[in-house]
Amino acid sequence: MDGPTAPAQTGNVSAGGGALSRPAWLPELVPTPLFRLVVALAAVAVAYYCARLARQALGRRVARRFKRPSVSRTILGAIQASVVVVGVIVGLGVFGFRLGNLALSVGVFSAVVGIVLAPIIGNVLSGIFILNEQPYEIGDMVELSDVDTKGFVEEITLLYTKVFTLDNTFLVLPNGSMRERDVVNYSAEDARIRMTLEVGVTYESDLETARAQMEAAASGVDRVIEGGPDIRVGSARYPAAPTCYIRQFGDSEVLLRLRYWVEEPYKQTAVRSAVMTNVWRRFDDHDIEIPYPHRHMVFDDTSGDLSVTTRDGRPGTDEEREQTSAEGGATRRDDGATDSR
Repeated sequence: MDGPTAPAQTGNVSAGGGALSRPAWLPELVPTPLFRLVVALAAVAVAYYCARLARQALGRRVARRFKRPSVSRTILGAIQASVVVVGVIVGLGVFGFRLGNLALSVGVFSAVVGIVLAPIIGNVLSGIFILNEQPYEIGDMVELSDVDTKGFVEEITLLYTKVFTLDNTFLVLPNGSMRERDVVNYSAEDARIRMTLEVGVTYESDLETARAQMEAAASGVDRVIEGGPDIRVGSARYPAAPTCYIRQFGDSEVLLRLRYWVEEPYKQTAVRSAVMTNVWRRFDDHDIEIPYPHRHMVFDDTSGDLSVTTRDGRPGTDEEREQTSAEGGATRRDDGATDSR
């Protein structure tokens, strides 16, 4: 006589690694696929909220351990993503999926890696190098030289870097391209930045006065460092006060170069405009002339007719003016001006 039959196992995953079996207490009106879907979604939801709780619980500890915001955010994001991935795996297990079922053939796997995963892996590796080399940090002001765009680093992840531009737009740049392009960091070590202004003056101008007025023009602008201890850049030291040098002797001008330090790089255009405005006013007050090109136009018999107005102040009779008009195509008025008709 056969022994008693073992009761069927319910409410768990079958021993053969299949999907979650239907529990005995579940009403017959509820289909089994719907029950499994609800359980899978619940597993993912619980994992998501557990991930958020883990991020909140470990946030301060990780921030104290890693001083750089980009590194601490990356670590917390990895922890949160790991917990969610575990929840997704549990949810797939409810339907009977296992990691072994997701294995692909060697050829298909190679194609997927080469086409899809290769750029992602490249960006991840570049993100690791960026986090390690520290070329920029969250909050730094940077300039992308190839596109002539300035902005602030908003976020750094393993895949991309987000830059908030000065035009109130976002740039999401893959880390692979960020490592390949030239990135100018204006606020990595010292927020002070040195700016340069070149102005040419005529050879008849007083060079010492011109240099002094350019230095005074920069000193009178807000955010420009007026003086103090020398500013150290690497092993070199530079004067903190605005300083004007003679750059070169040109064909028709003496080129002067003004160098001045600004407290912060966030308003370079406004500061440069204010300095140039002061230079213009001071040059005008001290009769310092900025040269500009002069052109001489030569006309011959093949150039056609040209009407000219002059103001030489020479007297002339009506007959002379009429003769001038007939010969040269212009008339001379009583006030000494020649009017083209």
